Formats: sequence, C-alpha cells, structure tokens
Amino acid sequence: MMRRALKAALQKPELAAGLLLLMMIVIFQIRSDGAFLSQANLRGVAGFLPEMALVAVGVTLLMICGEFDLSVGSVFAFAPMTMAVLMTFGWSFWPAFAAGLVACAFLGLLNGWITIRFAIPSFITTLGMLFMARSLTVVISGGFPPRLKVDAIPSELFVGFFGPGQIFRASFLWFLAIAVLIGLLLGRTNFGNWVRATGGFLPAAQALGIPTARVKIACFMICSVLAGFAGIIQVLRLGSPLPSLGEGLELQAVAAAVIGGASLQGGIGSILGGVIGALLIRTIDNGMVLSQVDSNWFKFAVGALTIFAVVGNAWLRKRGRAMKVEA
Repeated sequence: MMRRALKAALQKPELAAGLLLLMMIVIFQIRSDGAFLSQANLRGVAGFLPEMALVAVGVTLLMICGEFDLSVGSVFAFAPMTMAVLMTFGWSFWPAFAAGLVACAFLGLLNGWITIRFAIPSFITTLGMLFMARSLTVVISGGFPPRLKVDAIPSELFVGFFGPGQIFRASFLWFLAIAVLIGLLLGRTNFGNWVRATGGFLPAAQALGIPTARVKIACFMICSVLAGFAGIIQVLRLGSPLPSLGEGLELQAVAAAVIGGASLQGGIGSILGGVIGALLIRTIDNGMVLSQVDSNWFKFAVGALTIFAVVGNAWLRKRGRAMKVEA
C-alpha cells in the first residue's frame, strides 16, 4: 500500500516544486536569522503573491491545454488602464471594472481565434498581442497615467488587510477562491477532462468529439481575464495605473507554471503546481533580499530553478513509472 502511494506521489507534477519550496524556506529562514517566517515578512509575501499567482494560474491552465500566452504581462496593464480611463469619463467603479475584464476576455478570444483559425503557433499570436496590447495601453493613457478617484473605489474589497495580525490582504482571498475554482474545474468536471485531452493528444480528442477549438478559446479567455484581474488588484494597491505595469511578468508566470510541473507539450500539470511555482518565485525574491544577496542574481536563480524543476520532475516521473507495485 505504501509503495503504491509512493509511486502515485512520484508522478505528481507538482512534487519537485513542493520539495524545492520547502528547501528554500529552510535555507532563507536560516540565512535571515529567523526573519523570513516572521509575521511582518509573511505579511509582505502574502500581500504581493496574489498578483503574480493569478497570472500563473491562467497560464498553467492554458499550458495544460497545449497552448501558450506571452501577452499576459501586457494584458495585466491593459485592464486597469481601461478601467481607470473609463472612470475619468464618469463611469462608476463597477461598470468600469467589468468593462476592463470584458476587454481582456476579448483579447483572449482574439488570441484563441487567430491561433486556431490560421493554424499558427500560439507563441507567435500572443507575441504579437504582447506588443499590440502594450501599445494600446500607452495610447489610451494619453502618455500620462490617469488619476484614480480613491473615494469612489471600494479598495477594501480587494486590497484591505484582514485576519490575525492583519497578515493577509483581501486579494489573497480572491486568489484562493479563484485557484480553488479553477482547480475544481480542471479536476472534477468534463471541461477539465476536455482540457487535458486537448493538450495531451489533439487528434484523439477530436476523434472523441471534444470541441477542441472552443476548449482552447475558453482557456485563452480565462487566462487573459485572470491576468487583467491581477493587474487591477495591483493598481488598487498602488493607487496608479502605470502603462509599464507587468513588463516581464509573462516570463515569470510561464516559469511558475513550468516549475510547478506543467508541460510545454500540454496535457500535464496542475493548478496547485502553478501556485507552488509562483510562491517559490516570490519566496526566492523575498528571501534574497532578507539574506542580503545582490538582487541581480534573482533572474539567474529563477532561470536555474526552472531548469532544475523540469529535470527533477522528469526524473521523479521516470522513477515513479519504473517502480513496480504488487497487484
């Protein structure tokens, strides 16, 4: 029984990331003389985590479906800029908020439709959308970030602190609820089975009658909406929608998904893995600061971690498949 459980655990895509996360927490706790797990530091980590983790959740879902989105960093800035500009024209918060998310959904729809209709790699489609969405963000801003009417925005619902010691922001609850919802969607519904089948082996999925085109488009739209929502949360925290927000975020989100066990070939991965990957990147970023390590090493660490996690996951899966279990 134990051997069977071990065999199943070794084949979990998020196992390597989980082990690396535990190792990094121990290392940074020691190097920071106990400051890493202090309440004040955990408050900072938990406050920043949702903004990248939401993007990582969407990217992970899309990668499991066998596609890729490089435009999430630009969409991250586009949604709050759209919302802020509409508010300067007299719109109230909630209609402007909804319009920002609808605009993101439309960009996701375009990404999916162009990729499928013209049978081109999603890498190329979303690379083009990365530049287009970033340019639109700058254009609609007029070159200057619009001022948000703070008193007209229910910021407490998104970024207000709560809980014992005020450790968590409301954004953490939003992130947790969305991650659980997407996780259940992927693991407990027909749609989740369709996503894995579409990413795992497209011809077989089509032969089974799965609407693969609609499944992919839906994943593109979910990915874009989550990126836009994460951007809105960051702007509500900062108080200003800058056109440069989210630059480089797409690569961190992809790294989080890959570190969490998602395969670039599709069909393999989990939402939990994407969340662990995002938490691991945040942990390294924060831990290096506390350990007084030169911040220029951060990208090197994320890159090395990505390669190490992929190699580790492949090795663990191979060991798991090779392990013999008595019937």
